[in-house]
Amino acid sequence: MAVTADQIKELREQTGAGVMDCKRALEASDGDIEKAKRFLAEQGLAMAEKKAHRETAQGLVESYIHAGGRIGVLVEVNCETDFVARTPEFQTLAREIAMQVAAMNPLVVNEEDLPEGAEGPTDQLVLMRQPYIRDQSKDVRQLVNEAIGKTGENIRVKRFTRFELGE
Repeated sequence: MAVTADQIKELREQTGAGVMDCKRALEASDGDIEKAKRFLAEQGLAMAEKKAHRETAQGLVESYIHAGGRIGVLVEVNCETDFVARTPEFQTLAREIAMQVAAMNPLVVNEEDLPEGAEGPTDQLVLMRQPYIRDQSKDVRQLVNEAIGKTGENIRVKRFTRFELGE
C-alpha cells in the first residue's frame, strides 16, 4: 500500500517521530495509524535497549514548585550531548518528571535503589515504575523510552529531591 504525505504528517504530529521513521512504520502497518504508533513504540523500546550502555554526562537539573509553594522538586535528567539537553523536548521531559515526583512522591529512581525493607508496592515507590500522571496507560520508563526514540540518545533520570513543608 502506498503511504501518503498526509498520513506521514499526521503520524509525525501525533508521535514526534522522524519523517522516515513514520514512513517505515506506516508501510509496515499498511497505512493504519494506530498500528504504526505501536510499531514506533516498539522501535523506541528497542532503541532504548541498544543505547542503554552509552554514557550520559550532559543534561539538566529541572525544578518544579507545586501547591502554592508547599512542595518543591529538583530532578537531574542526563543525556549524551548538550545539544539534546537544550532542546524543548528534553526540557519538557525533565519538567514532566519533576511534576511526577511532586505529585506521586516516589522513594527512589530505580528498583535497584530500593533500600532493604522498604514497604509498599514497587509501582508506588519506584519513579520509573509509576504510572505517568498525564497518561495512566504508560509508566515513567515508557515516557523516557519515547524520548530516547525521538532524540536518538540515551536518557537517564539520575536523581531527585522532593521537599514538602512540614516533613
